[in-house]
Amino acid sequence: VQLQASGGGLVQAGGSLRLSCAASGRTFIRYGWFRQAPGKEREFVGTMRWSTGATYYADSVKGRATISRDNAKNTVYLQMNSLNAEDTAVYYCAASDMLSITIPTISSENHYSYWGQGTLVTVSS
Repeated sequence: VQLQASGGGLVQAGGSLRLSCAASGRTFIRYGWFRQAPGKEREFVGTMRWSTGATYYADSVKGRATISRDNAKNTVYLQMNSLNAEDTAVYYCAASDMLSITIPTISSENHYSYWGQGTLVTVSS
């Protein structure tokens, strides 16, 4: 089972980017996006339950981020708009087989057992 993240790159402040997370071999119950800025701990960005499409976002990206899915491609996307320098980070997709609906749980790294390799997003001002 692999998660392949892609779509990172250099973007100007105010711009947009769409990251992809392709899962090979199977579908998971929940997918999450996390990011780690230079010198900082990894933080939660957003999450989606695959079956319902229900999403939840961190306050720092709410209104600027959208998680979506393509069932046929078994791929989850993270669309980020109005990017600023604080969004510069390595973005990771993650997946979980666990059923949970509590926000502290689904926004925790510990909820996710499968991780992609990360894709770097650099926002230039």
